[in-house]
Amino acid sequence: MKIKVNGIELAYEKSGTGSPVIFLHGNGEDHTIFRETIEKLTSDYTVYALDSRCHGESSASEHLSYSLMAKDVVCFIRKLGIKKPVICGFSDGAITGILIAMRYPSLLAGLISCGANITPDGLKGRYRIWFRLVYAVTGDKLIGMMLREPHIPGPELQQIRIPVLVAAGEKDIIRLQHTKRIAAHMRHGALKIIKGENHGSYVVHSIKLYRIILPFLKNLNDCQNSEKTAAECS
Repeated sequence: MKIKVNGIELAYEKSGTGSPVIFLHGNGEDHTIFRETIEKLTSDYTVYALDSRCHGESSASEHLSYSLMAKDVVCFIRKLGIKKPVICGFSDGAITGILIAMRYPSLLAGLISCGANITPDGLKGRYRIWFRLVYAVTGDKLIGMMLREPHIPGPELQQIRIPVLVAAGEKDIIRLQHTKRIAAHMRHGALKIIKGENHGSYVVHSIKLYRIILPFLKNLNDCQNSEKTAAECS
């Protein structure tokens, strides 16, 4: 399916029934990377899996930024009238989710951030060097965005009022201390470092992601049904 939002067409798939969960993929990917996890979730959750602008079957655009992608998703949520979704974002999708949770504090019920960075130097040095080389050769604006953005001051993460699961692989391309810093600045954040996994090995076409996020989703549902506070749910 496609929907017009924020001046572009976003491609997405909707499946399942229950509380809403929105999946946002990483740089150069599309929504199909979550297929295995989505298949397991649809018995209990309504799942929306999006292709970000300039990805998959969504519209290309001259301009590209995490802020633009965040606005796309906010418009998507509002246009479809999705009430209090949880965003599960990977890499670029996690950065997008963080921006949404910061700027629209009452829009979401929760956030799952997998492999996010809040500044370009959150990437390990050898990966930054590699991406610079790729960008110098290709001029790929997707890579260019990763080298320039994001720039989110750590203390601003305290604007996020909802429960957040901050996850990363033990062998991630994101520096471990950077991931810990993100979690430490969250008011209601929980940190999970997945042993033996790299940046995407537990996410991309992996049932492991389902096992990682399900306890968080179930706890969030239980808390909402009992009207507990975000602090009690984190």
